[in-house]
Amino acid sequence: MSKNKTSKIDSEKILHLDNQLCFKLYAASKAMTQAYAPLLAPLDLTYPQYLTMMVLWENDEIAVKDLGERLSLDSGTLSPLIKKLEAKKFLNKTRSDTDERVVTIKLTQKGIDLKKKALLIPPQIACQVELQEKEFFDLQKRLAHLIKNLTKPEDVN
Repeated sequence: MSKNKTSKIDSEKILHLDNQLCFKLYAASKAMTQAYAPLLAPLDLTYPQYLTMMVLWENDEIAVKDLGERLSLDSGTLSPLIKKLEAKKFLNKTRSDTDERVVTIKLTQKGIDLKKKALLIPPQIACQVELQEKEFFDLQKRLAHLIKNLTKPEDVN
């Protein structure tokens, strides 16, 4: 809904939980994470670790700062995540020789090999979601639009 359009929800029901987009997104996110859990358990990954590994499978080597930006995670959340993946021997962390503030993450062979097992997960999730291909891509597009609108910088006057 744009700012100019009036809502179809009357004022009595505006604060009903089921009328809140935020709650639908929260519940969907929680359900999606729960759907992944049993599929990720054999890979010894949590959902946030899986997302991290997907970024690394795309890039293989990435600065921690860039990884955090890609995942929309702050360093306080990202650091323990990286430590756990490093302890599982899925990645190595190294400091730059030229700038000690820059830390780079690189997949180990074990992390690279894990990708083969992970390839089985998206089709299983797709079966659970039960969306037609057009619906799937439309939902992705709408969610990307929502994220873009909610994260754009405030207008500064």
